Amino acid sequence: MTEDQFWTLVQAPNFHESSDEISEHLKLKLNDLNDDELACFDKYFNLKMRETYTWDLWAAAFIISGCNSEYAFSEFRSWLISRGKAIFNKTIENPDNLAGYDVIPFKDEQPYPFLDEYDLLAGQIYEDRTEEELPFIPSGIDEPSGKRFKNKAKMLKEKYPALFELFWKK
Repeated sequence: MTEDQFWTLVQAPNFHESSDEISEHLKLKLNDLNDDELACFDKYFNLKMRETYTWDLWAAAFIISGCNSEYAFSEFRSWLISRGKAIFNKTIENPDNLAGYDVIPFKDEQPYPFLDEYDLLAGQIYEDRTEEELPFIPSGIDEPSGKRFKNKAKMLKEKYPALFELFWKK
């Protein structure tokens, strides 16, 4: 599996579908893969999760949705990966770029950029088939890279003006 094949599989077909619908689309695609391809897909997914483990990206998630826990940030990063290669790369380059895309779904009239357990789908399918877990590869990362953000409105507005304008709740 190539990285381009990974992106073809992981990108949600409709960015405004529910989390469950997006997960179901990926499950259907992953079921067509053999065990080696599933393991490779999982490896790419984990690499992208590590790449997104930054304080800058967490600050963006905080502005958009009040994201304030490791678990929620993991679900945010899974959601970002599901937006596809182009949006992923532009957001990694500068998290404020995310404001330029109409890709953030809403739930109960609130921004909801989260995909629950999206990062576990390949492993679940693999385990169902083989009764074994995919090999675990530790990230060796204890906390996000970069400088921890301060959740002060003035600082967030300065660093992420577009996201702040769209999502900050006064």
